[in-house]
Amino acid sequence: MSITGEQDIEGLKRAGIAVAAARDAMGAHVAPGVTTADLDAIGKEILGRHGARSAPQLAYGFPGTTCISVNDKLAHGIPSPHVLLRAGDLVNIDVSAELNGYWADTGASFPVGVVSAQSSALLSATRQALEDAMAQARAGTPVRTIGRAVERRAKRCGFRVLRNLCGHGVGRFIHEDPSIPNTFNRHDRTLLSEGLVITIEPFLTTGATVAVEDSDGWTLRSPDGSWGAQFEHTLIITRGQPIVVT
Repeated sequence: MSITGEQDIEGLKRAGIAVAAARDAMGAHVAPGVTTADLDAIGKEILGRHGARSAPQLAYGFPGTTCISVNDKLAHGIPSPHVLLRAGDLVNIDVSAELNGYWADTGASFPVGVVSAQSSALLSATRQALEDAMAQARAGTPVRTIGRAVERRAKRCGFRVLRNLCGHGVGRFIHEDPSIPNTFNRHDRTLLSEGLVITIEPFLTTGATVAVEDSDGWTLRSPDGSWGAQFEHTLIITRGQPIVVT
């Protein structure tokens, strides 16, 4: 969507506050011995407290409130009482919700206890890739500059970028146009426009460049066992710094 006035900004901010609160509360409980179902229950409670509804459930009938993906499971992981976090794991928490007609989407990856040097570096590089990409997000800028920023950070840090997972428009539904790729396409002439609401969500991995669907029909994993990380914000494009609502 593109905002039409202050009412839209405030509506998006309220939805953003709800998903960010759930993300942060869930992240604060990441620890060895916790199940992904335990984390999802926290997210459900927080979203309910804000009056928000789970976007993946509402839009797609997803079997959890939030998406929680561990290690080589890169996205859309189904929360389960049988998936127990272990020291050294990486867990991605993706929270999206609808509140009073506005949709917001956010995500972050967390270390479980003490992780390897490579995993720590992957988290740092992915977080910085998001910052680099957001710095490009201004009205009149080509969408492809976001992917270029992500690719440059990944290459500099020795990691790869998933090509088939990307950011997207958001606001009146969970997935809207335009697509916001994490890779550079010189032929893409799409420009960011003032008031456009998008997500930026770099996915970096230790090796894979594509994610494939797992046997459960939801989870996206790496085909080679490589691990990944993701960080995501919903933001409103302006002529200057974007308005980050999550």
